Parts: sequence; C-alpha cells; structure tokens
Amino acid sequence: MTAAHAQTQASEKQNISWPKQAIRIVVTFTPGGAPDILARVLAESWQQTLGVPILVDNRPGYGGNIGADLVAKSEPDGYTLLIGTVGIHTINGALYEKMSFHPIQDFTPISFLASTPNVLVVNKSLGVNNLRELIELAKAKPNELTFGSSGVGTSLHMSGELLKEMTGVQIRHIPYKGRAQSLPDLISGRISMLFDNLSSSLPLIKAGDIQALGVTTLKRSPVAPEIPTMAEQGLPGFEATSWFSLMAPANLPAAVQMRLNALTRETLNTPEVRKKLLTSGLDPAPGSPQELSKLMQVESNKWGRVVYKSGAKLEQ
Repeated sequence: MTAAHAQTQASEKQNISWPKQAIRIVVTFTPGGAPDILARVLAESWQQTLGVPILVDNRPGYGGNIGADLVAKSEPDGYTLLIGTVGIHTINGALYEKMSFHPIQDFTPISFLASTPNVLVVNKSLGVNNLRELIELAKAKPNELTFGSSGVGTSLHMSGELLKEMTGVQIRHIPYKGRAQSLPDLISGRISMLFDNLSSSLPLIKAGDIQALGVTTLKRSPVAPEIPTMAEQGLPGFEATSWFSLMAPANLPAAVQMRLNALTRETLNTPEVRKKLLTSGLDPAPGSPQELSKLMQVESNKWGRVVYKSGAKLEQ
C-alpha cells in the first residue's frame, strides 16, 4: 500500500471527504520557471490520483507577495495551495516595510519540494569569461553594469546583493516579474547579467545563448559540473540556494495537511518524476511539515541579516 493510499484510508476514518472539487495551486512567478515546473508536475500526478481538476494559477508580482497574499487569505480547506519560495517565507518579511500577511504564521506548511542552485549568467558580448574578470569590469565601471532578477526580494535578488556585499562592486539591480521578461533582455544585452535558477537557465546555457560564470551552491551541480561555484572563484562561503515548498492557508485541518504531504511525497519520489526534475536542475526532497517549519526559521535569520546589511527596504 502506498503512503498516499494509506493516508486516504486514514482520512476516511476521520470523515474527511477531501477533495470534492477542483484544487488550485498558485505560482507566484510567470510560467516556465522552477516554481511553475513543480506545480505542473504535482498537478499532472494529482489529477490522475484524485480524479478532480488541478489548476495552476500564475500570479506574479512583488517578489511573490501578490500570489502569497491571495493564498494566505483563502479558506483553509485544501482547495487553494501555494508553491512557497525562499523569498516569500524567509526574505520578504525583512525586506518590505509592511506586509499584508505574515510569511510564516499565515500558512500551514505541507512539504519541502525541491531546491536548485542559482546561477550567475551574463550576456555573451560582455566579454568576460569568469567571475574574476566580471568583478574587475564592474569595479572599472561602477554603476554601469546591471543585474536582473525575477523580482525584488527573491533569492535571485539577494544573490546579487550578496555578490555586492562580498566584492564591493557597484551594480544596479533591475527587477522583473519573472524569467519570461528577464532572460530575453539578457540575451539582447539590455541587462549585463542575471541571477536565475539553474533549472530555468540551463537550456539557454547549453544552447550557447548566454554564458554561465558560477553557481551559488558550495558544491558544483551534478547536472552542470562544468560550471564552477562562486565560492571556488574567490568568494568562500558564497551560498544562495533557491528552494520551493508546498503551503496552504493557516489552520488547514491536520488530516488534509497530512494527506497532501503523503501525496507530495509519493509524486516526488516516483522514479520518472525524480529523473525529470533532476534533469531540469531541481533536486526533489519532500519531507515533513515540521522539517519545513524549522528550515523557514533558520533561513529567515540568515536572509534577514543580508537584507539588513544591504539596506534594502520596499513598500508593497
């Protein structure tokens, strides 16, 4: 008996008849990126398992706050879910002067989904071949180079702030609503560089459309071992991983929470799904709600310090 089927029987014993209608998974960025990939993997699997429509709803804007606010204020009935991000739950609380929701208290954690390295990619005409050459160019041209991200407050934005903090370079941040806007601008040369999820940029890197200078994890990625880490290129300790989770509004019934957790584990542990995600640069690692809660607290402390040092503050 699978974990999901066992949880279904347990739910029935508790008179939980979820689900009875369509389930919506809110993605806080534009289609094509890692959060969207994960949402569609879950939707495809669950639609077959549960027999109800699973809808993916892309709601980009304000570093994920627009979509997260929608979910936080939805009924805690298991029919509106969120692909949580490191930005929404551990960065935005320190970055924004006022929040319309609490990034931790207003959600029910369901499961960690996956993580992916961020990668620093540059326009090929910039004429740099490694991180050292980029830093030298940036120091020679203060505030002339620009770096894009998929939104203010995302781990991609914070990767750039961490680069500025550790090297002293002055580069201007250009935020976008998602990769669908930022990558074309990088390719065309409208921006100099971009921090992106490796899973999103990898096809363009392999095609030679953009140049990768370094990944933001402490170890090289097994899907792109030819790309060096930022740490091994003179920035020891440089680490900024994008991770994604499944969240629901606060006060979700425990039986529904645990059934969703079991469904998530079963989907992400399927060999075909694992292979698909790993090939895309995503490392699936579903776990318990308690493990996810602990991670959010630890990461909140880390990124709160980075935001404070950067002096960044925003109004929603």
